[in-house]
Amino acid sequence: MTLALYARRARNRIVDDLDAAIARDPAATSRVDVALNAPGLHAIWAYRFAHRLWLRGGWTKPVARVVMTFVRSVTGVEIHPGAVIGHRFFIDHGMGVVIGETAEVGDDVMLYHGVTLGGRSMQRVKRHPTVGSRVTIGAGARILGPVHIGDDVQIGANSVVVKDIPAGAVATGIPATVRFPHGTEDPYEAMFKDPALWI
Repeated sequence: MTLALYARRARNRIVDDLDAAIARDPAATSRVDVALNAPGLHAIWAYRFAHRLWLRGGWTKPVARVVMTFVRSVTGVEIHPGAVIGHRFFIDHGMGVVIGETAEVGDDVMLYHGVTLGGRSMQRVKRHPTVGSRVTIGAGARILGPVHIGDDVQIGANSVVVKDIPAGAVATGIPATVRFPHGTEDPYEAMFKDPALWI
């Protein structure tokens, strides 16, 4: 890959991240505003750099961990450099988010503050969640273990998920219970049925 092509891809990904943040955050006023004032986005950008180091292996793995430890101290977001995260990922507010080493996250996913994608095993196996695309996870939610969260799922604030959630479902509560929106259900009206979706 030429340097020019690499630079173009990097620029496109940054613009995609900025536009995704603007689309999901009504307080965002411009790309410049988001680039300067979104700690969740800063953590994601640092993660992308650290993840490349992690994939190289050898002595770069400890460097990747040090980079993300520094980023955690600055942003309040802890992302293990071994996690796999898709395009246009956005963390609103950021503080207290934890994403474990074997977590996998699809495209167009949004997390609010205090979300944990955590493990339940001490074994060196796949122990963190796999999250599909277009998923929204509310503030303080905990998704624990190697569970699978399907595409287009909404997980309510402070919910605890320890079982798979099928695509298109809404999950709220402790432990999370699952329901499916009616075909014509307005997402705004759905929040009155499941108050935990207020984030």
